[in-house]
Amino acid sequence: MPSERLQEQLKTLPNRPGVYMFRGGDSEILYIGKATSLRSRVRSYFGGAADRSLKLRELSRRTASVETFVVESPAEALLLESNLIKEHAPRFNIQLRDDKTFPYVKVTVHEPFPRVLVTRRLVRDGSRYFGPFTDVGAMRRALRMIRQMFAVRSCHYDLPRDAPDRPCLDFFIDRCRAPCVGKQTQPEYREMIDRILEILSGHTGRLKRDVRRQRDVAAGNLDFERAAELRDILRGLGSMEKRQTSIDFRGGDRDVLGISRSGDEVCCLFLRVREGKLLGRYVHFLQVGEATDDLSALTSAAIKGSYLGQDDLPPELVVPADFEDRPLIESILSERRAGSFHIRVPHRGTKRRLLEMAEGNAAQILTERTEPDVNVAGRTVAPPGARELAAALGLESPPRDIACFDISTLSGRDSVGSAVWLRDGAPRKKEYRRFRIRETADGKTDDFSMMQEVVGRYFSRRVTKDEVLPDLVVIDGGKGQLGAALHAMESAGVSDIPVVALAKRHEEVYVPGLREPLCLDRRNPGLRWLQRARDEAHRFAIEYNRRLRRRRTLRSGLAEVTGVGPTREKDLLREFGSLEEIRRASVEELTRVRGVGPATARRILAELSKTSSG
Repeated sequence: MPSERLQEQLKTLPNRPGVYMFRGGDSEILYIGKATSLRSRVRSYFGGAADRSLKLRELSRRTASVETFVVESPAEALLLESNLIKEHAPRFNIQLRDDKTFPYVKVTVHEPFPRVLVTRRLVRDGSRYFGPFTDVGAMRRALRMIRQMFAVRSCHYDLPRDAPDRPCLDFFIDRCRAPCVGKQTQPEYREMIDRILEILSGHTGRLKRDVRRQRDVAAGNLDFERAAELRDILRGLGSMEKRQTSIDFRGGDRDVLGISRSGDEVCCLFLRVREGKLLGRYVHFLQVGEATDDLSALTSAAIKGSYLGQDDLPPELVVPADFEDRPLIESILSERRAGSFHIRVPHRGTKRRLLEMAEGNAAQILTERTEPDVNVAGRTVAPPGARELAAALGLESPPRDIACFDISTLSGRDSVGSAVWLRDGAPRKKEYRRFRIRETADGKTDDFSMMQEVVGRYFSRRVTKDEVLPDLVVIDGGKGQLGAALHAMESAGVSDIPVVALAKRHEEVYVPGLREPLCLDRRNPGLRWLQRARDEAHRFAIEYNRRLRRRRTLRSGLAEVTGVGPTREKDLLREFGSLEEIRRASVEELTRVRGVGPATARRILAELSKTSSG
C-alpha cells in the first residue's frame, strides 16, 4: 500500500511527458524512467495487479516518494532519463553501457573541403555539431538521405594538401565529385556544404520546394525513375521535420538561456530552437563567489564564457535578465553572423515559457551534479580488460562490446572474411558474420580491398537494419588494413566508433592519428582482450575458408561430367555424402537421384573412375 505522501503525489501527477524518479525511505533513488504521460505511467506501478513481476512488486513496496521532471517531448525525456541513470545508477534499472552518450552529426567546416561525420565527442576544433540525436537509426537514415542528395566526400585526406593521384571508387559510382583531383572546385563544394548545413539546422522549407519542383519536372518528362527518387527524398525531408520537437508553432530561430545556481556553481543551459523546433541543447558551468548573486551579472558571464564562441548563431537570444554589456555583445554578434542579432528578456508568451523550460532543465542538471554519489549494490562495472584497454587507447569509456574482422585466403582462391563479436571478453555467437569476397572484374583482390569490402558490407547492413553497433572495432592487420576499414566505415555512415588494428608479428596496435604503433606490455589485460578478439576472428575465418575448399574439392570431379550441373551435384552429394560413395554406387543406385538417367549415371562413374586412377 503506498504511503500517504506517495498517494498525495500520485493525485497531482501531470499528464505530460517527462522523467520520474522513485525514491526509498532513505531518499535513495531506486528507479528512473521516462513517460509520454507521467500520470498514466507512474500510477501503473501501484495498480496492485496480481500478475506483476517480482521486480515490480518489490519496487512498489520500497518506493516512499516520487519526483517528476516535466519536459516538452518524449525525445527530451529520453535524453534526461539517460543522463540521470548514468549519474545515479539505480538498482532497479538495467544499467546503460558505461558513459555512452548520444551521437552528434559533425560537419568539419574548418576544412577546405568539409566532411559530414557522426561523433559522440564534442571537441572545440572549429567544426559544426548538430544534436544530440536520441533516435540513432533515424539519424543514420537522415545522413544516408543527405549523401544520396549531395556527393560529400567520405575519405580522410587532408585536402588539398594531401591529395591522391586519382579519384577513388566513390567518384565512379557517383557518390563523390572528386574534389581531390580538381573535378569539383572549392566554391562548388562549399555551396553543397552550405545546403547540408541548412538541412541539419532544420531549414528544410526551401529545399523541399526545390525538390518538389524537380520531381514535377521529372514526372512531366516521363522520367519516372528520377521522379520516384525525388519523391523518396521529399518524404525523407518530411520525416526529418517530424522527428524534431515542435515548441513554437509560429516558427522562428532563437537560442534560449536558462540559469540555475547552487552554492558556488552555476549551470547555464542553452536551448537551440530552429524554425520553432527544439533541435538540441548544450550546457556550460560557472564557478562564482558567494557574493555574486546578481542575475544580470550571471547572464553576462554565461554569454561571455561560452556563447561568444558559438558559430551557429540565430538572430535572437532569449535571456532571463538584462545586463550592462548587452549593446556591445549585440554589435559583436551581429557582425559575426553578418546580420542583425538581438538579446531579449521576455515577460510573457511563448518566449517566456521557453525560458522557464530552460531554467527548469538547468536546475535539474545542477541537482544531478551536486547530489552526493551513491554506491549502489549490483551496479555494472566494466571488466579489468576493458578498463585497461580504454586507458591504453585513450577511450572515453571501457569497450564492453568489441567487433573484430579478419580475412582468410589461399593462393587467391576461396577468399573469405569474418566478423566476430565479444561482449565483456566472451563470444556472442549470434552476432558472428562471415563473407565470401566478391572478386573484381579482372579477378584481382588484395588484403586492403578485401578488408574494405567486408567491413563496408558489415556496417552497411547493420546501419540499414538499425542494429546495435560495437564500442570498439578491431582489425587484424596493420596500417593499410586500418585505413581500408576506416574508409569503409565512413562510407557506411559510421565514423563515431573507435577503430584499431592489431598486427600479428610484434602485436603492435595501430591507432588512427598516431604515426607510430602502440607496443603494449605482453601481460597487459587490454592487449589480451585484443588478442582474444583477433584469434577468434582468425579461427572463424579459417573454418569458413576450409569449408569452402572442401566443398570445391568434392564438387570438382562431378563438375567435369556432361549433364551434371550445380543442382544435380548438390542432389548427388546429399544422397551419397561423398565422391568415394558415388564411385562405389551402381548405375541403378545413381538413377534413383532426381534428374540422373542411365546414360548420365554411366558418364559419372566413368569420369570418377578416370579421376581416381589419375
